[in-house]
Amino acid sequence: MKYALHLALLFLLSSCTSNDNAQHSQKRETREPEAATGLQYKEQVSAQQFMVAAANPYAAKAGQSMLAQGGSAIDAAIATQLVLTLVEPQSSGIGGGTFILYFDKKNNKLVTFDGRETAPNKADHTLFLDENGKAVPWIKAVVGGRSVGVPGVLHAFKQAHQQYGTLPWETLFEPAIKLATEGFVVSPRLNMLLEKKLNPGLTQLSPAKDYFYPNGEALKVGAVKQNPELASVYQQVAKNGIRAFYQGENAAQLVSAVQNAQIAPGKLDKNDLAEYTSKQRTPICTDYHQYKVCSMAPPSSGGIAVLQILKLLEGKNLSQYAPNDPQALHLFTQASRLAFADRNHYVADPDFVTVPTKALLRDDYLLKRAALITDQDNHNVPVGDPTQGAIAYAQGDGYELPSTTHVSIVDSQGNAVSMTSSIEMAFGSTVMVNGYLLNNQLTDFSLSPKKEGKWVANRVEANKRPRSSMSPVMVFNPDGSLRLVVGSPGGSRIINYVAQTVIGVLDWQLTPQQAINLPRVTNRNKYTTLEKGTELVNLVPFFKEKGHNVQVRDLNSGLHAIEVKNGKLYGGADPRREGIALGENTR
Repeated sequence: MKYALHLALLFLLSSCTSNDNAQHSQKRETREPEAATGLQYKEQVSAQQFMVAAANPYAAKAGQSMLAQGGSAIDAAIATQLVLTLVEPQSSGIGGGTFILYFDKKNNKLVTFDGRETAPNKADHTLFLDENGKAVPWIKAVVGGRSVGVPGVLHAFKQAHQQYGTLPWETLFEPAIKLATEGFVVSPRLNMLLEKKLNPGLTQLSPAKDYFYPNGEALKVGAVKQNPELASVYQQVAKNGIRAFYQGENAAQLVSAVQNAQIAPGKLDKNDLAEYTSKQRTPICTDYHQYKVCSMAPPSSGGIAVLQILKLLEGKNLSQYAPNDPQALHLFTQASRLAFADRNHYVADPDFVTVPTKALLRDDYLLKRAALITDQDNHNVPVGDPTQGAIAYAQGDGYELPSTTHVSIVDSQGNAVSMTSSIEMAFGSTVMVNGYLLNNQLTDFSLSPKKEGKWVANRVEANKRPRSSMSPVMVFNPDGSLRLVVGSPGGSRIINYVAQTVIGVLDWQLTPQQAINLPRVTNRNKYTTLEKGTELVNLVPFFKEKGHNVQVRDLNSGLHAIEVKNGKLYGGADPRREGIALGENTR
C-alpha cells in the first residue's frame, strides 16, 4: 500500500497545478475518442541519464524504476504499458494493440514492431453490413464482441524484449502486479470520463459495468481500486510467457466473452489467438530540412501522413513565421488536406493490398502536390496519383477513433522508444475479461467494403490489420544522432498533433513542453478545427476570410516528447491529460 500511496501523492501534486482559467469545455464532439477533462499545468523536465514520459504518474514511475535498475528503453516501455492497462483503462491495454519504434544506438539502427490487432479468421467484408447490405450505424459497430480484434500488445512486447530487453521478463511485471494487488488511486480524469458515460456499452455489459460503476456509481476520485484478476493474469504471463495469454484458460475466457457478448457477439476464436504474430517492419523516413524524420510504416497511415505534411511544407520555410502564426497555420491545414486525401485512399494493411508507400513520399510527387497549396482553403483537394493509375481504390468509411496512449523513453545507453498503444474508442468494446478491456479496433476498417463498384483498400478481411492513425515518431540530426521522440493519442487527429509538435521543435525552436503546449489546429480534409479556450479562437475571422469552414472545439491531444540536446534530455507532457515526464540526473 505504501507504493500506491506514494504514487497517489505524485498524482495529486500533478493535479493541483490545474489552471482554472484555462479549463476546456467538457462538451464532447460527436465521435471523438475521449473527452477533454481540463488542463493541468506542466513544467518541462530535464535529465542527463534517462527519461520516460507517459500518460499517468503510476505508469511513468514504473518505467522509471526499470531504467533505474539498468533496464533498456524496451524494458521500461513494457513495464509502463502494463501499468497503463490498469490505471488508464479507457485508452489502451493488453486487450488492444501497439506500434513500437525502437532506436538501437549502439548499432545506429531503427526498428519497428507492429502489434496491431487482426481480424478473426472467420471475418470478411460483410462484418459490419446489415441485412440490406448497408453499413450498420456507428453506435452499433463499436460496442460488443463483433468489433474485437485479436490483441497484439503482449506478442509485440515479447518479440521486442527477446531482441532488446536487458532485465528479466518477470521483473517487468512487478510494478503492475503490486499496484493491481494493493490498489491504485482513481484519478480525476478516469472519474470524469466514467461520469460522462462516453461509451454506451460500459453501463450495459458485465463485468465492466460492475468494475467501473460499483453500486451503480462511477469510481470516485481518490478511491483505491484493486484488480486481482488482472494481477493474476500478469503473474501467469510473467511466469509462463505470453502463451498464458494466447492459449489456455485466459484464451478460453477471452473467446467466450467475445462470442457470448450480450451485444453483437463476435467471431474471434481460440485459433485466432494461438496463431497471432506481431511483425517487425522497416520504418519509413524522409528528410525534413537537415533532419531525418522517421515513423511507422503501414498499416499505420499516421507515419505516411505526418511525413507527407512535413515534406509538403518544407518549401514554405515555416521558420520565417512566429510559432502558430496564422499564415503558417493556414499552410499547415492545406498540407494536411493533401496528406489526408492520400491517406484515406491508399493506406491499409500492406500484407493484403498494395500500398504505394515509396511513391507517396517521393520528392517529385510531393513537389507537385505542394503546388496545390494556395492562399485560399482548397475544399476540393483531389486524391493524388503517385502510381499513374496503377492502383485504383475507393475511399473508405472507417471511424478510426482510437482511445490511445503514447509513451516516449530514452534510456541510459541512448536507446529510445516511441510507442503508441490503443484499444480504439474510450473503454474499447466494453467487453471485459480477467480485469482488462478488449479493443473495438475492427471499426478502424472501412465499414463499407465497396464504393461505386470499387473495393476499399481498408475493408475487412480475415487476419487483416485495420489501418491506424497512430504515429510514433523519431527525429535524427544530420550526424545521425537522436534529436526527438514524440507521439500522441487523439484519433485521426493524432497526425496533426504530431506534425504540429515536430514543426514547433524543428522550425520554431521551441522546447518539447512549449511545442506540446501550442494551441492545436487540425484539418482532416474536411473543416478546420481550432482549439477551444485558446488564443486561436481569435483567428476565426482570418480563417473564414480564406474560405475555411471553421469549427471551435476541444482538441484533446496527449503528446509526450523527449528532446536530446547538448548532452541532456528534455521532456514534456501534454497539459490536456494527466501524464508526466520523469528522469534521472546522475550518471
